[in-house]
Amino acid sequence: MPEFPCNKPVLVTCGLPYANGACHIGHLRTYIPADMFVRTLKMMGQETIFVCGSDAHGTPIVVNAEEQGITPAELVQKYHKVFQETFKKFEICFDHYGSTDDPENHERTRSIVEDLIRNGYVYPKDIKVAYCGHCQRGLPDRYVEGTCPYCGALARGDECDIGCQRHLEPGDILDPRCRICGGKAETRVKQHFFFKLSAFGPFLAEYLNNLHATPNVNYAKEWAKDLKDWCITRNLEWGVKFPGHEDLVVYVWVDAPIGYIAFTEEYMNSIGKDWKAIWKGDSRIIHFIGGDIIYHHCIFWPAMLKGADYTLPWGVVASGMIKINDKKFSKSRGYIVWVEDDYLAHGFHPDLLRYYILSYTSHTKDINFSWKEFQTKVNKELVGSLGNFVNRVLTFIESKGLNVGGEIDPAVREAIAGAVSVAKAEIENYEFKKICDSIITLADFGNTYFQAHEPWKLIKEDKSACESVLYNCAQIVKALAILSWPAMPAKAEETWGMLGYDKASLAKKSFDDALVPYDGGLKRPKPTILFSKLDDKKIAEMEKILEERVAAAEARAAGKKAAEAPKVSFEDFQKLDIRVGKVIASERIKGSKKLLKNLVDIGEGAPRQIVAGIAEQYTPEEMVGKTVIVVANLEPAKIMGVESNGMLLAADSNGATLLAPEKPSAPGTRVR
Repeated sequence: MPEFPCNKPVLVTCGLPYANGACHIGHLRTYIPADMFVRTLKMMGQETIFVCGSDAHGTPIVVNAEEQGITPAELVQKYHKVFQETFKKFEICFDHYGSTDDPENHERTRSIVEDLIRNGYVYPKDIKVAYCGHCQRGLPDRYVEGTCPYCGALARGDECDIGCQRHLEPGDILDPRCRICGGKAETRVKQHFFFKLSAFGPFLAEYLNNLHATPNVNYAKEWAKDLKDWCITRNLEWGVKFPGHEDLVVYVWVDAPIGYIAFTEEYMNSIGKDWKAIWKGDSRIIHFIGGDIIYHHCIFWPAMLKGADYTLPWGVVASGMIKINDKKFSKSRGYIVWVEDDYLAHGFHPDLLRYYILSYTSHTKDINFSWKEFQTKVNKELVGSLGNFVNRVLTFIESKGLNVGGEIDPAVREAIAGAVSVAKAEIENYEFKKICDSIITLADFGNTYFQAHEPWKLIKEDKSACESVLYNCAQIVKALAILSWPAMPAKAEETWGMLGYDKASLAKKSFDDALVPYDGGLKRPKPTILFSKLDDKKIAEMEKILEERVAAAEARAAGKKAAEAPKVSFEDFQKLDIRVGKVIASERIKGSKKLLKNLVDIGEGAPRQIVAGIAEQYTPEEMVGKTVIVVANLEPAKIMGVESNGMLLAADSNGATLLAPEKPSAPGTRVR
């Protein structure tokens, strides 16, 4: 049975953009597919609400505001406006776009926290936290850096972002230092409040089995087997005050998702409806998120909602990430494309990027953005197929002064019906690429149909037959406008207008209208070029901008490392036992996207088990048989519960590039 349309209200949300910087194309990886999903549901007659808002709290915003000499509120307002304007330019049409600093979200967050306290799911606990005597402040989250207690890597206060990727609770980090002044932090005992996440294991196991989610969400089931209680308070002034404790705010991952409820509440109040029909009633709540926040939306968030007696999410749609030139997306390394400065300011139409993101690959897989691939896709599919068909048909009709009319050819009807069927079926699988492909397939069919009937000849022999052929071509153009509206709304409306319709009326059409006979008697304006080719000169200019950004980032990183790297004595270097190793087995660690467990022969008779964060660069199959360089006398560490006895050496080159000897060397050979 199809899931949509259904007789329940549907709420679609997007992971909240953090109001701490400008919009880049990594953000659009989530919002554009969600917008297409909502537009498609509405064309299918589904009652749908679409909300989102800026994530306004957390330590990174406070740190950034202090560095800029402005208040957190001023920083948030600045970037809140940036995202609002960007979404408008890309026609990402939220019914309501709010901020987690809205009064409604403060009130709703405190209400839910009080519900959790009343239901026995929040409790106080004294914990050790970092405090900087020089700055005279507590050091939550990203105010503090130190050593990861699990793998020994350099880590920030809330996450081992370089090493094992583990979430860190306040007080977990070892050898804490203040991120602001660089001084050594002291440890103080402070009362904080914890959410009893450990009580929700059985519930989450059942919930995740029934959740309508993309396949890449499945590994959340492993996390549900080993739950630890979460500290949900922080020593900050900026944020939602914890009830009854003015010196504490709730953790940003408490009030941020509650924003979904507050934004719904704001929207429903504005139209005179009750928000409880969604969040306390029988509805379908669907979250579109990035793949990096699956834990929060599949573990923490549903447990909070269950504990406070709210409606649970029906679906979670997690996207793949974006790479730039096949390199890991990274601001610090320069592999980034800014939406305003690198795209819109250079005159590229928003619909081109919408199409690229939607049609590049399956929604759950990573997208690679390169200017060359962008050029090829636009020129081949949008210019060469879709735009070419629309323009040649409408230009021919206009130039010959034809009054097109007739019956829909059965072959044309079948082709259009096929494309409509794909749109209706694949939207439920979140297969936006397949829908885009079906649009191009219909355009290709139209080009073939036009070419095969040779209207330039037919008009001389049988004008009536020629008008019938052009009528069918116009019917295909009409269908293409309707089908492409969810993906490329501006270009679809432009096409709709060239057919003689009011552009605004397209938003009210359904997919079934693609087969309603075209009114050939409409007064049509002179057709214009729908898509223009991207020339090599412009693409070369954009590639140069990216190359210069990467080069500048590499120079900054090299200079910083040279300045920060401490000098070591030759005697200290001699203490390292570095050997050649050979990987004899390798496998992924459940619950981690980045870690591999490797068995490495280093000449000891029995292989060493070594955990390495290289799963995004190497598959287990690639690792087996590989020669590596190993630090053999590193103290053992447990990483995600797996013991590691050593370290594989790698160059820090957009992830990791494993080191190996230039010439064949036996396992156990010493590196000097």
